Amino acid sequence: MSDPTVPTELRADCDSCFGLCCVALTFSPSADFPVDKKAGEPCGNLRTDFRCGIHRTLRQTGYRGCTVYDCFGAGQKVSRVTFGGRDWRQAPETAGEMFAVLPVMRQLHELLGYLDEALALEAARPLRRELRTALDETEQLTRTGPEALLALDMTARRAAVNPLLLRTSELVRERVRGRKKNRRGADLLGARLKGADLRGADLRGAYLIAADLRGADLRLADLIGADLRDADLRGADLTGSIFLVQTQVNAAKGDAATRLPPALTRPGHW
Repeated sequence: MSDPTVPTELRADCDSCFGLCCVALTFSPSADFPVDKKAGEPCGNLRTDFRCGIHRTLRQTGYRGCTVYDCFGAGQKVSRVTFGGRDWRQAPETAGEMFAVLPVMRQLHELLGYLDEALALEAARPLRRELRTALDETEQLTRTGPEALLALDMTARRAAVNPLLLRTSELVRERVRGRKKNRRGADLLGARLKGADLRGADLRGAYLIAADLRGADLRLADLIGADLRDADLRGADLTGSIFLVQTQVNAAKGDAATRLPPALTRPGHW
């Protein structure tokens, strides 16, 4: 069994952030955004209190991309810890560094989320000491200064953590008897997988964009990095699936019959 909770520090807290995602990120006219916005340019909907002026109507006004984004708590960490509560409006000299640090911190927090999930999995008990060490090392990196964060080799950090996550995945998925599907990195764009038995499948990095997964059995599947944009998960069972994050769920389509891991929230637009 696993602990269904996600640590508070890994959940976005917009009240404790300086609207960083609304400034640091780039927008381009598409199905996700109605306008162009350069990195470092505040979104026109950002209020003086760093809150979104159209938060309740983002999808209706064309800002679907905002509703699927999740900083994994990186925004408040950068705002309150890295820059000690100094916001980019009052201290404009910090703006450039602050916006550049956000994506680095987001990647570190994403890794922390995976490691925290792995630590809570009973099947990963043999790896707990190594997982705890990796988590502590990654957490320490999140508390370094802007210069150290910007100089951080994220490729190397991911390479150090990934073998542990792979081994965790193997231990979890071996609970499913029989041959398990290996579709790691597979191109499953628009695939017809309605009712498919994908229990314990390796779907790491798979392209499941607009795939039909209605009623599919995804219990104990590894979904780390899988692209679920517009995937149809109506009636699908993702109970016990591992390394599935809220951004993936937000980008997919589902309904009241979709079964999610307890740590994830059913999106309001389902």
